[in-house]
Amino acid sequence: MRILNDLISSLREDNVVREVYTFVFWTAVISKNCGLASTFREEQPRHQGVVTEAGNLRGKSALKLAEYAKSDNLLEASIGMATLNSLIDVDETNCVAKNALDILTEKGKDKNIAVVGHSPWVSNLQKAARKLWVLEQRPQAGDLPAEAAESILPQADVVAITGTSFINHTIEKLLDLSKAKFVVLVGPTSPMSPVLFDWGVDVISGVKVVEPGETIRSISEGAIFRQVKGVKLLNMVKRK
Repeated sequence: MRILNDLISSLREDNVVREVYTFVFWTAVISKNCGLASTFREEQPRHQGVVTEAGNLRGKSALKLAEYAKSDNLLEASIGMATLNSLIDVDETNCVAKNALDILTEKGKDKNIAVVGHSPWVSNLQKAARKLWVLEQRPQAGDLPAEAAESILPQADVVAITGTSFINHTIEKLLDLSKAKFVVLVGPTSPMSPVLFDWGVDVISGVKVVEPGETIRSISEGAIFRQVKGVKLLNMVKRK
């Protein structure tokens, strides 16, 4: 994937992988920093979809492990994205205090909004939008199937895309369908890298792990995102 190649090639400094954790909802990798990604895995027998060199990932080059992000094995891709995020030094001078919902509400007021990936704040966003579509791989009531993206995204003025689209390798197609739209990338999997601004992203709404011990402790106990501790919510904005 070209977008992953761009992200990885932008990382100027390698580090040793110190820890790799794959928990039920979140995967974390500690190298230069602590990086997070959603944990995705195949719905198939346990002996299939195994992680290459599992048990021997610590001590590897983080740049090489980040290459797992390109894997068709979803669990490997989750590890790769967490590793990539662990190598990024977030420039907080490019960040604003508003959260993703505030930004989407402001930009999407009385406009058409498409959200790729169901989020708990969708009902609040509904109040601001002229029309709101939610596209989801596993649709809930009122959602549209992910396959509807080709017909829906061109109609939207504002598009929110979950960072997990890097893991299932749909990100490039989604961004292509969202050209000339106001695009917000949402969630802890989202790389906090200005490289994404060259791909049509306007805002990256992600996290920076500031207390790795607290983060690992909470995700090891099954925390969903609002329960994850030791992280700082950040919104990086494209400079005009």
